[in-house]
Amino acid sequence: LVEAMPFSAGDVQFIIESQGSVLPRTETILVSEVSGQVVKVSDKFKVGGFFKKGEELVLINDIDYQVALLQAQARLHVAEASLMEEEARVEQAKDEWRLTGKSIDEAPALATRRPQLQKAKADLEAAKAEVQAAQIKLSRTKIVAPYDAMLKAKHLDIGQFVGVGGQIATTFAVDYAEVRLPVKFQDIDFLSLPKINHEQGLLGSTVDLHLNVLGQEQTWHAKLTRYEGVVDMNSRVHYVVAQLDDPYNLFGENESNELRVGTFVNGDIHGKTVNDVTSIPRAAVRGANNIHIVTRSNTLDIRPVNILRGDSQYIYTRDQFGRDERLILTKLELPVNGMELRVSNDKAQSNIEEDTTGVSNETPVSVDGEAND
Repeated sequence: LVEAMPFSAGDVQFIIESQGSVLPRTETILVSEVSGQVVKVSDKFKVGGFFKKGEELVLINDIDYQVALLQAQARLHVAEASLMEEEARVEQAKDEWRLTGKSIDEAPALATRRPQLQKAKADLEAAKAEVQAAQIKLSRTKIVAPYDAMLKAKHLDIGQFVGVGGQIATTFAVDYAEVRLPVKFQDIDFLSLPKINHEQGLLGSTVDLHLNVLGQEQTWHAKLTRYEGVVDMNSRVHYVVAQLDDPYNLFGENESNELRVGTFVNGDIHGKTVNDVTSIPRAAVRGANNIHIVTRSNTLDIRPVNILRGDSQYIYTRDQFGRDERLILTKLELPVNGMELRVSNDKAQSNIEEDTTGVSNETPVSVDGEAND
């Protein structure tokens, strides 16, 4: 006596399970390009502080750089005056050459002071460059956020002297985060992945990120944006990257709770949809890939199936089954090909037995093997 169910084929969208840690899309160690004493820090200059792009974090004493700028500007004024003086001398030299009755085009370079004029122009350009360099150095005494960022670590505080190349803080971007998800080789074909030389971020495949918080599961919706295209040498897995916009919910675009950087989450990647696939419960699989089938004549057929893919609940196959064939759910102790079977949910078979004997001589057995009254 067995319990059986009909086969049913349909379209199946595969879900590839994975897991990974939430990582910032960009993490930066800010270093000083000038030297000096820290004279001011922002009130938000602490771990966890949020800064808009261009907002000031730290101010370094800039008096030396202001002086350097004034000196560069003074040299610029001298160069401008020298150029004006040289241009006047050139005009005077040309007038003197014309007194000879010859054309200016015939005049030697030294006679019309062309080299001296060229040198004066070059000195002016150099002075302008010095002013620009001094302005840049002065602007670098203000350490600003390079993007919308949160402070991960700070390496100095007010009153501290910092040299060129000294670390100031570590920041990370908060506009979106990434989750690096490992995927087995056999699951790659069920994902829509771009070629490496194609533009990234156009997949549109959705990823559901799950996290259990105080016994309640929370879900964030992300999207698959790129494929790393490299096989890990140790684990032999592939990596895909999911993007989650506004993980800290700072811009009001994400209705879910904030998902902090460093959190370990489970990810369900929505893969391709495959047509004409039959789902078979794992509990009905015997051995590696065998299933038990009730034939049209109510006999046992032990049949191997070609497994397309499997998960924790089902295996999936594209094998074709007859209309009158059914999948046996009951575990048989001594299965033999061709043995006769009775199906517990087959009403026609039950009615025949009752009409023939009046009383059943065998006790029906349910799926779990317990006797029914």
